[in-house]
Order: sequence, then structure tokens, then C-alpha cells
Amino acid sequence: MRSKESVFDLAKNKVVSIMGSGPHVNKTNVVTRFAPSPTGFLHIGGARTALFNWLFARHHGGQFLLRIEDTDRSRSTDQAVAAILDGLKWLELDWDGEAISQASCADRHREIAQALLEKGHAYRCFATQEELQAAREQARAEGRPLRFASPWRDSTAVDHPEGRPFVIRFKAPLSGETVIEDHVQGLVRVPNQELDDMVLLRSDGSPTYMLSVVVDDHDMGVTHIIRGDDHLTNAFRQIQIIHAMDWTAPVYAHIPLIHGPDGKKLSKRHGALGIDAYQEMGYLPQALRNYLLRLGWGHGDTELISTEDAIELFSLEGIGKGAACFDFKKLASFNGHYIRQSSPARLCEQVRPFLEKDLNRGLLADDLTLLSKAMPGLQERAKTLLELSESALFLFKERPLLMNEPAEKILNDEARSILASSINALEPIKDWSASSIEQALQAFAEAHELKFGKVAQPLRAALTGSNVSPGIYDVLEVLGRDESLGRLRDQTKA
Repeated sequence: MRSKESVFDLAKNKVVSIMGSGPHVNKTNVVTRFAPSPTGFLHIGGARTALFNWLFARHHGGQFLLRIEDTDRSRSTDQAVAAILDGLKWLELDWDGEAISQASCADRHREIAQALLEKGHAYRCFATQEELQAAREQARAEGRPLRFASPWRDSTAVDHPEGRPFVIRFKAPLSGETVIEDHVQGLVRVPNQELDDMVLLRSDGSPTYMLSVVVDDHDMGVTHIIRGDDHLTNAFRQIQIIHAMDWTAPVYAHIPLIHGPDGKKLSKRHGALGIDAYQEMGYLPQALRNYLLRLGWGHGDTELISTEDAIELFSLEGIGKGAACFDFKKLASFNGHYIRQSSPARLCEQVRPFLEKDLNRGLLADDLTLLSKAMPGLQERAKTLLELSESALFLFKERPLLMNEPAEKILNDEARSILASSINALEPIKDWSASSIEQALQAFAEAHELKFGKVAQPLRAALTGSNVSPGIYDVLEVLGRDESLGRLRDQTKA
């Protein structure tokens, strides 16, 4: 994404291979990767994983690589690849070099499977599906782990039946244990007797995920693997391949998964939506980055952390061992902060698509000028771009305004009488500014012995068609003298 050539060309099905005999980057440098499967959208957990990898690489001045794990061709789609790339771009997580297609490296994966055969760390297994199923059923009946003990593990070529289909299995150690020093989970170990002889190549010659991941990580020079702790079991199997090939093992950091507020696994009802859904709901990319950062990583009690500070501060040591809980209210609070901190000009650009959708028309130059003038007042109250759009709609309404239900209730006979009198107070103003308007309306309220709310609420309803809006002085100033007085008169006519 740092060059024009780095975009994954879906239309031409352009893929980039990383085939070769070794890594193409200096392994003394930090290299991380994000490796999503293109079987659906970029979900919130995947986005956090990408963010942590991106931050760690940028903190160390290293590389953040993107690999599309598309070996499951039956489930991988161009639409899903596009959704992943679009999601990363919207989050402003730029990757180095080109996106890699794992499927394009199948020959390299087969090459390593053959190397493992030659080293004696793999074998051809001719067991049929019926034999596998029978072994599983027997293990289940005896209460044993479903670890398949292949009768072909120690066979030689002279024992192999000619012309019979086979898979290539990894010859896993039968005794001892596999140990991983994980930078989040700590020292974790598993008895080797619990790990089966996994399939490396299927009977059709296609590589399995387990083999492909290890080979690609090696060839891409990945030094640190930061991913969800649901992959921890995979790591035990994958590191055995690494040791069998005499490769240097990467640093592992398995992050606890995100849960919902009820402590259960995150689901759609909790917010496990695609990143595109958060964009459509009006969240800012910098707000979502900050929120995802705080879902499982911390720097003292600091909540609001700019991207620049996050790059400077990020470390694996800051990742907690406990599951993080997704909270929409907290995300909205973060988003409101970043909306208030954004420049009005930038917000005008970001809210424009929402407004044009609501208005069912494009915004004209005069509309944009009006929006820009109103934005400082509008952005103080909104928590999402969707709210910002809704609060800005009054600027472009045609007269006479349609009132929402609360506004209609406000505009009773007493309120309309106050409106008629307030028009007389506003008409003489020559310098139509918020300060002049405030002075005139405050004097009007005092002269009529009215609390200011009694004046402001009818004005707000008549000017915006709603019971909520920016400050009433700002509304009057932004709408301008003629439009403001015209809207007020519309509501005082018999």
C-alpha cells in the first residue's frame, strides 16, 4: 500500500508469489504480518490483530506485511479480498510491499513437504477414509484422544502399494513435550503424545493450512507472530515443522480474544461486525484504532492515545492476558472525542456522503459553505458522523419545515406568541452575528420576564424542525438573517 504496485489487483487476479529458498528480508529487522482468510469481511477481532502487528512493526521501524490466506479456494472470494483491503485502507493501516496470495505459493509448500520426507520428518500415509473413521470411533469408545496412529508411519518404499492415493503426514515426536515461550501467555507446553501426525499434503497434492503458514512465514522473514490465542494450539504443531527444517522460530505473542459485555464470545449482537459496518455507522478510523488499541493493551490509565503516541509506546509487554470486553458506549465516547478534535474542514468531507444520502441529492458549493460555517457548533454534540449528519439536516431543509413530534409539542399557542414577539426583537439587528443575536434575545427575555429556555425552545423548534440543535445563537447566525426570520414567520402564521 506504500506504492501503486502494492494494491492487490482483483480484476486481473494478480497474485504475488514468495517462492524461493529462503527469506527475502533481513531477519535482524522486525517483520510482522497480518494473514486473514478471504472467506468474509474484516471483522473487529481481525482488525485489532492487524493493528497490533502494524504498531509493533512501526514502533521498531520494521515491516508490516499482508498475506491473503486463500488456500481454501472453494470459500475464498474476490469480494472478501476487496473487503479486507478496503477495511485496512479505511483504518489507515498501510502494509509494506504487495499483498501476498498464499495460494500462489503452493509449489513452494510442496517443495518443503518433499524436503521433510527426505529428512525423515514426514511419511506417505495410505490410510483410507474408512480406516480413519474406524480409528476415531474406537478411540472415542475407549475414551482416548482422537490421535490417529498411522500404520504407515514407519513403512518404507517397498511397503507402499502402487497406484493407491496417499497423503503426506508430518512425523511428530512421540515423547517429550513441545514448549513455546509466548510473550503474552508466558511459558506454555504440551505433551507430544497429544499432538497427532498432521497432514501436510492432501491426496490431490494440495498443501494444508498448517504447512503453508509455516513456509510462508519463513520465506517472508516474519520475526514476530502476533495473533489471537485461538491459534495457540496451531503454534505447537507449526513450531515442530520449524524445528524439523532447522529454521529459526519466530517470537510468538497470542492475544486473548475479544468478548462481549456479558463475558461470552463476541458475536454480531455484541458488535462482531465487519469494519465496513463501523464506517457506515459513522465512526472515525482514528477513534476505532484508539478503541481497538485499548481492547487488550494498556499504558497505565491512559485511554485516549493518538496514533503517533501509540507507535511510540506500543510493546508486547503491554498486552494483557485476560479477554477484553467490547463496549459500544465506550467506542461512541472515543468517537465523540475525535470528532471534537477534528478540523471542521475534514469533518465536512467525512460527513458529506451521509448528508447526500439523507438528502437524496448532491451538496452544492453554497451547501458546503453553509455546512463549513455550522460545523464548529455541530461537532461539539455529535458522537458519530451519522449523528453529525442528522444534526446538520436542518441547514438544508425547505420551507416550511416539517416538525418532528417533540418540536410540534413545543410549538403550542404560547410558544408561537413568544416567537412572534421575538421576531420583533431580531428584525432590527444589523450586525447578524451570534454575539448581537445573544444580546438582543437576552434583553427580550428580561423585558418579558421569561426564563431563557422559554424563548430558546420555540426558536429551536421553528428554526430546525427539531427539539435538539447546536446553540441557538449559532443556529441563527449560520442560517442568516433572511432564512432565520423566514422560518420563524412560517410558524407564526395563523
